[in-house]
Amino acid sequence: MFGDRSPGVEQQESTANFLSYTVGLGLAILATIASFVVSQTDLLWPPGVPVGLVVLAFAQIGVHLVFFLHLGSGVDNTNNILALAFGLLVVFLVITGSVWIISNLNDNMMPMRRIRGESHEPCR
Repeated sequence: MFGDRSPGVEQQESTANFLSYTVGLGLAILATIASFVVSQTDLLWPPGVPVGLVVLAFAQIGVHLVFFLHLGSGVDNTNNILALAFGLLVVFLVITGSVWIISNLNDNMMPMRRIRGESHEPCR
């Protein structure tokens, strides 16, 4: 019925070639190596290391979306972009909801009573 293509893929749509996958792999490896370099050296100011890692993580996500999942800004990719945005919204809601619930539980926990004879000093 559809031949050698997925449903919804137009006949004239270009397919990815070996060069695009190789470039994507090279950029992904480069972003991974950069992450290790940033975290293991003094290349960045120490409080800026988490920010640098987050930036490299978003770069890695972008490389995977563009070069491996072929997500572009064309008219034919509108549904893919909307599905990605909805997925990100769901993940964001799950993570923030979990953090909110855990924080609320932590604030509302009853303090633990200290048991007599228990000491937090090191043994001598």
